[in-house]
Amino acid sequence: MNPRRYLFLVISGVALVAIVPVAQAAARTRKPPESDLAPVEARRAVVDIAVRLAKVEAPAALGESLPLPFNPAAYNQVAPVENHATTETTAAPASPEAPKAMSDRDILAAIAPRILPSGTFNLGGQQLLIFNKKRLKIGDRLTVTFEGRNYDLLLKDIDRTNFTLRLNQEEITRPIKPGKNP
Repeated sequence: MNPRRYLFLVISGVALVAIVPVAQAAARTRKPPESDLAPVEARRAVVDIAVRLAKVEAPAALGESLPLPFNPAAYNQVAPVENHATTETTAAPASPEAPKAMSDRDILAAIAPRILPSGTFNLGGQQLLIFNKKRLKIGDRLTVTFEGRNYDLLLKDIDRTNFTLRLNQEEITRPIKPGKNP
């Protein structure tokens, strides 16, 4: 074995033993880093101003003499109707004729003529139905509003000249361009 190698190891070990306490002493005497936070007194003043500005005061109560616009006192009462044959008053009918209930087939038949696509095209082997800039593929849903209600229609099938819509279990097939179907 080479004695120089042992001498080097001994000298480096002694140097480490001498350097470690000096490094520890330097670490202990170093001053702490300065904080980016403002002093407590300055922060407390800002918080007090914020609390004062954020305080919400309750509005004054309305007087009893003001009418309530969203719930008037006689809102649910039925207006009396005079009968000319007698002097008695009778209540007006509760409601006019109730709206006629429509089946899914009737609703679909009423909605389908209003759905007017501008054409179809095939993209990557998949047939698409075009509505101006919107493109629908088979299986997409189309929400249509009819008589104040939203109906969720499923695009079931598309071929070159026709498309099929489904509402619940009812289906209807319509031409893509009405009047131009061969």
